[in-house]
Amino acid sequence: MSTSPDHPALARRLGTLDATVIGVGSMVGAGVFVAFAPAAALAGPWLLPALLLAAVVAWCNATSTAQLAAVHPASGGTYLYANRQLGPWPGFVAGWGFVTGKTASAAAMALTFGLYAAELTGADDAGARLLAVAAVLALTAVNLGGVTRTARLTRLLVAPVLVVLLAVVGVLFWGTGPATGGPGPDGSSTGKGALQNGTVWDGTVWDGSAWGVLPAAGILFFAFAGYARVATMGEEVRNPARTIPRAVLGALAGTLVLYGLLGLGLLRFLGVDRLAAATAPLLTVVREAGWAPGPAAAGAVVVTAAAALATLGALLALVAGISRTALAMARGRDLPGPLAAVSRRQRVPWAAELAVAGIVVVLVLVGDVRTVIGFSSFGVLVYYALANLSALTLEQRPGWAPRAVNAIGLAGCAVLACTLPWPSVLTMLGVFAVGLSGRALVLARRR
Repeated sequence: MSTSPDHPALARRLGTLDATVIGVGSMVGAGVFVAFAPAAALAGPWLLPALLLAAVVAWCNATSTAQLAAVHPASGGTYLYANRQLGPWPGFVAGWGFVTGKTASAAAMALTFGLYAAELTGADDAGARLLAVAAVLALTAVNLGGVTRTARLTRLLVAPVLVVLLAVVGVLFWGTGPATGGPGPDGSSTGKGALQNGTVWDGTVWDGSAWGVLPAAGILFFAFAGYARVATMGEEVRNPARTIPRAVLGALAGTLVLYGLLGLGLLRFLGVDRLAAATAPLLTVVREAGWAPGPAAAGAVVVTAAAALATLGALLALVAGISRTALAMARGRDLPGPLAAVSRRQRVPWAAELAVAGIVVVLVLVGDVRTVIGFSSFGVLVYYALANLSALTLEQRPGWAPRAVNAIGLAGCAVLACTLPWPSVLTMLGVFAVGLSGRALVLARRR
């Protein structure tokens, strides 16, 4: 995992602000525009406790990651940390889970952008896929231009998205919607919107108990994913021991406040039943805010455009993070050596960037958004479980990161992983089996 004259180190160009923006841009992606509806369908009126549980697990994971990144300030994230703290096999499991799961997630994110962009342009399904491919290629070109360009574009993408989300928060708390006595889509009032047992969203049903909090937290955890993206880029951060913890925890804190306001506001404005039935909750809000048809249509366009921009911001940081982990795995001889190539001028892992982009483009052309999120989430939860386990082994630790935080994060990841749909779990276990078998075969041939 060391550098060499043929594979030089990456350049440290990211400060605290840029690193924090990358973290926020990684989290405030498409998930925030869709995740509250399926979570409400699972948790019913227990939506906010589910959000809090997801936030607690994410905070523990972020704390563990920040600890490790300060001790091991190089690219690779938990692949590197687990290698150094636990050994090469746990490190491989973490890296393999991240690269495979997040590559599938990147394809899903690109497809989501294509769907939103098609909504704006009137393109058909084929056109949506072509728009998704164009987005992947364009963002890869930006990443190849250097990490400062990545940070600069992330700022440009995140700023309008945050403005739109804050405007929606204003509508949620000060507007009149179905749950607050306003008119529903047919002009009738829907009262307080109390969820009745049996409400369905995409095949999921709240059964009237609080047990739905756990799977709902697993879904909402997907909306938090990305808070530690900057840790995978630790080799490009200035003063990493100080910058990475500030950026990771600061980005997560700000996003948590935003998500809390959105969750509480959606419950107030739509009520649990209408929220659970909505496929695009924020679009439902602007359409049911009691505005005239013209402004309502304009509001829907603005929210759709914001969702597309948010997806681009998350995809930009996601591809950058995957390529850095692939770089570290190639340096450790857990992936093909050519992927460790670093451009001498821009100091970016160009080979890994291009390889990730190529795989994502193939998945975009042949895949389906709905088929990858579940097993991607399982892979990421395994990844963060190993991050927490690695942090538990640290002897020296700051006062803000006691061992109890690492233990809670480890337990939380295990619980959330077990609540995911079994087909998704079995699929990702198969992916892990393929990776582990391949590594064992390669090691046997090296002897």
